[in-house]
Amino acid sequence: MSKIFFLSQQNYDRIEIYNAVKKIFDYFGGVGNFVKNGEKVLLKVNLVSGHEIKRRVTTDPSIVYAVAKLILEQGAVPFIADSPGIDNFKTSAEKAGFMDVARELNIECKELTDPVDLPIKNEADYHKIQVSRFVLEADKIINLPKLKTHGQMLLTMGVKNLFGCIPGRLKAGWHYNVGLNREKFASLLLDIYKNINPCFTLLDGIIGMHGEGPTSGEPYNFGILAGTQDALSMDFHLCKMLGAKFEDYPLWLAAKKRNFPECELNYDDVVWDSASHIFPDVKIPKTQSMRLLPRLPFLERLMTSKPVHIPNLCIGCGRCEKICAAGALKHENKKLYFDYKKCIRCYCCHEMCPVKAIEFKESKLLALINKL
Repeated sequence: MSKIFFLSQQNYDRIEIYNAVKKIFDYFGGVGNFVKNGEKVLLKVNLVSGHEIKRRVTTDPSIVYAVAKLILEQGAVPFIADSPGIDNFKTSAEKAGFMDVARELNIECKELTDPVDLPIKNEADYHKIQVSRFVLEADKIINLPKLKTHGQMLLTMGVKNLFGCIPGRLKAGWHYNVGLNREKFASLLLDIYKNINPCFTLLDGIIGMHGEGPTSGEPYNFGILAGTQDALSMDFHLCKMLGAKFEDYPLWLAAKKRNFPECELNYDDVVWDSASHIFPDVKIPKTQSMRLLPRLPFLERLMTSKPVHIPNLCIGCGRCEKICAAGALKHENKKLYFDYKKCIRCYCCHEMCPVKAIEFKESKLLALINKL
């Protein structure tokens, strides 16, 4: 485990962001402590799908610019990269402002394609994971996540952001393979994180998202940036700060089951620079209760919120049907028909809907448990 540096920052002014990002790196010995002259550095942004900057779904381009500029000043070669689940990469990257950064700094902005096997350590739960070859060809990886809630995984921050290293539709396949069990999916995320091993994580938490994240929630002004070499510990500290419960956080449950030392919070490793320690009234998704009932397969579906269609918001784009790896929904004339027996509650349909026409509905059992 290593230090986590939290820095107060209230806006995305480019000059302020550059100075703030430099201050974070300087605390850890400077950018040169992580990248060397001539190295190829992958900047793993959060580009889950095509959204305008004001939606606060994606990493802000001012942060990407600052990190890329610092790397260029070090003599290294940065490139911006991610792999949206279904959207066209170039269109999405334009909306998010990443293409503008790439053009201004004369660097590449590329889609993470061409899956290859990720070299896996023996202690992993999953030994056959494919990621983009660009991930393995990079000399260093700097992780640039967005601070958001997440309908399926409760929160998405440093560790979850690296799931985007899996190319395109292969991500939906993983959702289908692990089914309803969020801890199994979280264990996959742990294996991806531990084996990709980014050299640094810088979190965009200035304006993040709460509620029905990662794409349909509401912007929330957390007013922080965070830097660390230990994204897993950072995620667990932020879970506490956001007021979420560890027993509802699949990533913590999976790490605890595997005896990861990061599960024990060490506050001596946290450094604050005028940043708030807690955030009031954060809306945490209530998609599943993991606290009171045994984890039995027949109970999973009863304990889990289901996606429902909001017809008056639907634009008939069909993205939900296209992304559904379980084949659990059919789209006809702006109407969705769900087969809830097939539905694995991955909420990819909700995540990919551009107009918030899919939301969560608590089961009666889940609603009762959440009141307890």
